[in-house]
Amino acid sequence: MRLMIIGQLEGYISQAGKIALQKGAKVVHCEDTDQAIGALLNGKGADLIMVDVKQKIGPFIERLEAERIHVPVIACGIDNDARAAVKAIQAGAKEYIPLPPDVELIAALLTAVSEDQSTMIASDPSMKGVLQLADKIAPSEATIMITGESGTGKEVMSQYIHRKSKRSSGPFIAVNCAAIPENLLESELFGHEKGAFTGATARRIGKFEEANTGTILLDEVSEMHPLLQAKLLRAIQEREVTRIGSNNTVKVDVRILATSNRDLEAAIKKGEFREDLYFRLNVVNLHLPALRERPADIAQLAQFFADKYAVANAINKKKLAPASIEKLKAYHWQGNIRELENTMHRGILMSMEDELEPAAIHIQDNSAPTAPAPAATSASDPTGINSASSATTNTIQNPGQVEALVGRTIADVERDMIINTLEHCLGNRTHAANILGISIRTLRNKLNLYKDDGMQVPAAAGDRG
Repeated sequence: MRLMIIGQLEGYISQAGKIALQKGAKVVHCEDTDQAIGALLNGKGADLIMVDVKQKIGPFIERLEAERIHVPVIACGIDNDARAAVKAIQAGAKEYIPLPPDVELIAALLTAVSEDQSTMIASDPSMKGVLQLADKIAPSEATIMITGESGTGKEVMSQYIHRKSKRSSGPFIAVNCAAIPENLLESELFGHEKGAFTGATARRIGKFEEANTGTILLDEVSEMHPLLQAKLLRAIQEREVTRIGSNNTVKVDVRILATSNRDLEAAIKKGEFREDLYFRLNVVNLHLPALRERPADIAQLAQFFADKYAVANAINKKKLAPASIEKLKAYHWQGNIRELENTMHRGILMSMEDELEPAAIHIQDNSAPTAPAPAATSASDPTGINSASSATTNTIQNPGQVEALVGRTIADVERDMIINTLEHCLGNRTHAANILGISIRTLRNKLNLYKDDGMQVPAAAGDRG
């Protein structure tokens, strides 16, 4: 666990760092967010960031997004300042914790981040065999290709392998090859020097260097352009990289994991993926079964996610009612674990009973065709509109609902869904965006459009306007 702490807070934040060190975390301290960005760009990675609430949290999180640095940010402040806490959450912070730091709270925070990244649930026989193989090969240095449908938990499995490996004390660095624009991916992987290209205002350490002595995950490696595949192959063979704009090579000591939801052998035949790179990456193959192929895990996974989001939303945990479990087991789960997680997030927020009742679980019945779960925005759907529309489809459970939608535009349905979700979340933009499967920026843009049209929009949590 790598913790970055930003700010002073009258020395209290240093106490938080000491507690984290005692719990086994590696701690880096930065004076302000500018220094933190510089450290992150120069290879000082972090799994969690704690930042003084007096810092400019909003611009800092926007800069993280712009630099494609995906790290949860926790705001900290002296005493329980409700207004500062709300402002920090609205700016994009995941949580707010008061200072002076509580030992148990800091320990729980570190544990939660660690467990969220690598918790494996495998009661079903189809998954037990995969986990046994993962346990056997994790201590080795073998390169592993993890395959399976989208949403089956390939990145969680890679985190699990890293934690079980001899490199567990080193960094774990994940690169989503499908989410980064083609012209930026080489810089993301191998780094660049200042002035190497337009916009390169400072040196940036690549992910291979950042992962030195640890593990690098090449997520959805099948989406990488063939020209860059050749450079990746050389980096794997030579164990060295060259930053863009430099003639000097840098030695790296990394263990490589890769994932793909495509048929790579078919991609090789089409000339879309290099065969020699495939053999380098596919030394050991771990294939994760779809969620519908591991029914014995559904109830446990659903309860895990229900508990996770109950804690995240500061509400009481609830056990799933037996009828809810049966409803979940009867569903096809085309979106796999990611779809189940989104469903349980909605469910715990909407539940009105002592147990999490079936009515709170908004999925299709068995008579309707299976539709994809709400997904994050993608290159083909940059606005998130189609993802939001999929979420609407998942709530249609009877003919009456279908009739209610006839004659209405997709924009109208989308608007009502967004507003209703916001009301359920008591105006919390971050939670609403997570449930809808869209970015917070997309949500805010939509709300601004609605306001411009004169529509009443639920006030943000703690906001009077």
